[in-house]
Amino acid sequence: MYQPAHTYVAIMAGGVGSRFWPASREARPKQFLDILGVGKSLLQLTFERFRPLCPVENIYIVSNAMYTDLILEQLPEISRAQILAEPSRNNTAPCIAYTALKLHALNPESNLVVAPSDHVILQESLFLENIREALAVSASQNALLTLGIQPTRPDTGYGYIQYQKEGQHTGSAYKVQRFAEKPPLEQAKAFIEAGNYLWNAGIFIWKTEHLLAAFREFAGDIYDILSAGIPYFNGPGEQAFIDDAYPQTPNISIDYAILEKARNIYTIPARFDWSDLGTWASLHAEAPKTTHHNVLNADSALLYNVHDTLIRAPKGKLVVAKNLENFIVVDEGDVLLIWPKDQEQEIKTVTAEVKALGKTNLL
Repeated sequence: MYQPAHTYVAIMAGGVGSRFWPASREARPKQFLDILGVGKSLLQLTFERFRPLCPVENIYIVSNAMYTDLILEQLPEISRAQILAEPSRNNTAPCIAYTALKLHALNPESNLVVAPSDHVILQESLFLENIREALAVSASQNALLTLGIQPTRPDTGYGYIQYQKEGQHTGSAYKVQRFAEKPPLEQAKAFIEAGNYLWNAGIFIWKTEHLLAAFREFAGDIYDILSAGIPYFNGPGEQAFIDDAYPQTPNISIDYAILEKARNIYTIPARFDWSDLGTWASLHAEAPKTTHHNVLNADSALLYNVHDTLIRAPKGKLVVAKNLENFIVVDEGDVLLIWPKDQEQEIKTVTAEVKALGKTNLL
C-alpha cells in the first residue's frame, strides 16, 4: 500500500546539459535554467511536481557538490541535509546506491522514487497517479519498477523497454523482457509496430530494501564501497565519508549495473504526456508556438519570413530576423549561436572546439 510517510523522492540534478549550450554551462546547467520561459527552472518545476506525493522533508536532490548553494537558492523549502552532494560524476548507479543506503538507514521501510530534474511532464495528476500505483506495487512485492512512456512516434533519440503483454505481471505492472538502446529508424518503427515497447523515461520506483539486495547481487563493488558508510549516513560524518569513498566507485549507469541483470524488473505503461528535454529541437517540439511554428523566448521580436525556428534572447533585447527556417538562435550575451535545427547534434563538436581555443569560461 502507498504510504506518504514511507515515500521518498530523489531528484537527479547533477548533469551538465551540454546539448543545451550555450545556455547550459558547467557553472549553471540546464536544470537550473528557466528553459521553458515560465519563470521557474526545470529543477523547481520537478520539485513542485512531487510535492503532493510525500512530505517536503522526504524530497532529496542528488547533485554534484559544486551546485549545493545553487540548489538551496532555488529550493529554499529544503535543508542542506536533503542535498546529496557527489564529489565526482560517476553516472547513475553509484548515486542511486548512495541514496538508497542513506534512506534505508533513515527508514528501513522506505520506498524510493528516482527521477531526472529536466523532463517536461504534462497532465501531472496522471503522472502522480502512475507513481502512486507503482509505489503500491513496490511496497507490497519484490519488484523493481520503471515507468515506461507509450511511444507516439518511432523516435531514435530514446531508449526502449520491451515488456511481456501476456504472462508475468503484477496488477498493472508488466515484466520487462529487455532494455533496448537508442535504435536506428527502421528498428524504432518495428518497435512501434510490435506494440509492446515503451520509451525508457528513467523514472524508477523501488523499495530500498529490494534495491539494495540487487546491488549486493549484481553490483557488489559499488555496494561494498558505499555500505561502509552506513554508520555515518544521516550524521555529521556522512559528507567526509562520501568525499573519500564515492570517487572509488565505478562509472556505470543503473541500467547496466542492475536493470539489465535483475530478474524482478517490471514496468507500468504511463498515461501522461512526457518529453525528455534533452536538446534545443526537443524544446522546440514541446514549447508553445507563435505564428509560423516558431518558439520565441524573447521580450520582443520582428520576424520576417521566419518559420520552424527557436529564438532565445536576453531580457530587453530586440530580435530582428529574416528568411530563417528550421534554425536555433540562442543569444546568451557572451555567445550567440545560430545553427540549423536538424543538425543540432553537431553543437557538441563546437563546444570541443571552444574548449580547444582555451575559452573554458564559455562552457
